[in-house]
Amino acid sequence: MNEQVRPLLQPVPPAEDAGRVDAIFAGIKERFGFVPDGLRLYSLSPALLENFLANVGYFMAHQRLSQKLLGMIRYLGSARVDCAFCIDFNEAYLAQLGADLDQVRAARSDITRAPVEPGELPLLRLAMKGLEAPEAVGEADLAAARAHGWTDRDLFDVVAIAAHNRFFTTLLKTFKVEHQGAYA
Repeated sequence: MNEQVRPLLQPVPPAEDAGRVDAIFAGIKERFGFVPDGLRLYSLSPALLENFLANVGYFMAHQRLSQKLLGMIRYLGSARVDCAFCIDFNEAYLAQLGADLDQVRAARSDITRAPVEPGELPLLRLAMKGLEAPEAVGEADLAAARAHGWTDRDLFDVVAIAAHNRFFTTLLKTFKVEHQGAYA
């Protein structure tokens, strides 16, 4: 029997911030149709919730990095630490973008199978190497991405989204919010 673990914290915002959190969640629900449980956890700290959403908004509106690439960075980063919530969420997101889920899943063991543009592959590699072995990132990694026209800001941003995703997965795993429906 595979029993679901109950979250360790209940997402109750501070009383003085309840209206602020309700307004934020109303906007999220309007846009996505629901509030992901991972975001519900953030209601404990409304300022961090706003910060998290500002970060998400920055990447959703990114002018140069494709949403498929950003989704793959989050997906592979989540898979590396086995965060079921994030794996499922990003698989659904990538499917909405038209990605072949067999390719998405195959990229877990062979990053070259990722459904991204060939010129995006050095960015995906950089982001994953930044998570797995940051001390091993060197000029050759940056040069490989720059050879495809990527800017230093792009290089920074892919590592930043990977690191931000790792931060998020750490919170979810620590407080046992590992599946949508955890707060049902």
